Amino acid sequence: MFQQLGLIGCGLMGGSFALALKRAGLVKRIVGYSKSPSTTERARQMGVIDVEAPSALLAVSGADIVLIAVPVASTEATFKSIKHLVTPGMLIMDVGSTKRDVIDAARRALREQVDCFVPAHPIAGKELSGVENADVDLYQGRQVVLTPIDRTNPVQLQQAVDVWSALGCRVVKMTPESHDAAFAAISHLPHLIAFALMNSISGQALGKDFLSLAGPGFRDFTRIAASEPALWRDVILSNREELLNQSRMFQRNLQSLELMITSGNSEALLEQIENASATRANWSMAKQQK
Repeated sequence: MFQQLGLIGCGLMGGSFALALKRAGLVKRIVGYSKSPSTTERARQMGVIDVEAPSALLAVSGADIVLIAVPVASTEATFKSIKHLVTPGMLIMDVGSTKRDVIDAARRALREQVDCFVPAHPIAGKELSGVENADVDLYQGRQVVLTPIDRTNPVQLQQAVDVWSALGCRVVKMTPESHDAAFAAISHLPHLIAFALMNSISGQALGKDFLSLAGPGFRDFTRIAASEPALWRDVILSNREELLNQSRMFQRNLQSLELMITSGNSEALLEQIENASATRANWSMAKQQK
């Protein structure tokens, strides 16, 4: 059991982690800080945290586990603000959906103390943000990707594995480079496409009329377009190289389909649709969790 969690960022991801840690009996006390004092106060009122901290630095004072749940663009500033109270035995994790930039920020800010940091990416979330949407079951049954580096302390790494496993997660380890390439394809590009599609429709003269006719398929496909804008701006820019590679591959496939449509090549079009259908039919999140 941990004595104290220092929670920096009391929103959906951080708040859900705190609730899950409490329910699992893994922590005695939670001290939380958010940039917005009203968010920190609300987190205390909801029982997400026990004590409000006036700064990120004081949130980690006395903590033996720290979770940084802030937008990826704010990670380096957060590391800098807490570095003077980082202790050798402390476990520090993040929840960012990009890893190379976060690790670079940790190296610059924490320096010799970077061995306490275990980069983490829980594959969970909602299109609704804020502590009001914190969910004790958010991480249950989900994958968590850890991307340790050469400096990562094996003790803290094992602690991270144990914590996420105790919350009902399946822990996967991979390199930061492999992580960012994979999630550019399966997460960041889908968001980019959803944003573009919604803007494409809303920018047309009859866009509102088209949207009024949309059904469940459109709803499911575009759900992630309702994600928190500033957060996704930061994610897109932080993983721009890998995302642009995936975007170019997608555009080539889309252009290939357009050529088949233009030429009326029904056989080739059917083959591509069948290939996509079979790939999707043979994949499921349930299979990935086994």
